[in-house]
Amino acid sequence: MDLTLALKALIMGIVEGLTEFLPISSTGHLILTASLLNFTGDKVKVFEIAIQGGAMLAVVWEYRARIAAVLSGLTSDRRAQRFALNVLIGFLPAATLGFLFNKSITAVLFHPVPVALAFILGGIVILYVERAHKRRGKVARIESVDEMTPLDALKVGLAQAFALIPGTSRSGATIIGGMMFGLSRRAATEFSFFLAIPTLFGAGIYSVVKQRELLSLADLPMFGIGAAAAFASAFLCVRWLLRYISTHDFTFFAWYRIVFGIVVIATAYGGLVDWSH
Repeated sequence: MDLTLALKALIMGIVEGLTEFLPISSTGHLILTASLLNFTGDKVKVFEIAIQGGAMLAVVWEYRARIAAVLSGLTSDRRAQRFALNVLIGFLPAATLGFLFNKSITAVLFHPVPVALAFILGGIVILYVERAHKRRGKVARIESVDEMTPLDALKVGLAQAFALIPGTSRSGATIIGGMMFGLSRRAATEFSFFLAIPTLFGAGIYSVVKQRELLSLADLPMFGIGAAAAFASAFLCVRWLLRYISTHDFTFFAWYRIVFGIVVIATAYGGLVDWSH
């Protein structure tokens, strides 16, 4: 692998890790970055999905004690059993709909206007939810993920399914959806992290297996660099986000999404970025 390819893989991994857990759409940022780097093609699409596993491992490491406790208590601890069940319930809607309709969604919605609209509408929704959150006096029905019921998990899972629409943001859909359904900002954010584990792992394995004929052992260094960079940057981002939400809301990210939506339209119609990637 030449130095240029390694550098591109490194940059893409950093972008993936920094954007995966923020409500700003990692997919949109990866498309823009790949276009600017002239790093495109079917193999790159697999690469973009596979390196999400690196970002996912950052959550596993950050919450390793909690995850270990849940796994060890699956046969005897009702709290651990309920937590695992909630994560499974939250994972299933997006997994099922993605498996059934991913091709159709990509064909119809992976175009500049739908992507831009998803960015902008998502920003507007965040602004609305944050204002409603303030009107309620920041009193949430659920302060911790341990207080969630299976119905709460299903609602957040249905919200995550909206992330199948390009430009929506998986983390944005789950965090803001969770807040709409009564979760505190921290509980919604942490449940979004936990949902990322089966979601990103499943998507990565499915993509690699499905497109395995495109890959060879020579691609391992590129995928390794991207995944490692995604892990490192996601780990820093997760820790930063947990500190950030203790004193800030998501209004900044809402306006960022709106501006980014305008960027999508401008770059698409200016012929600078191929958003059908």
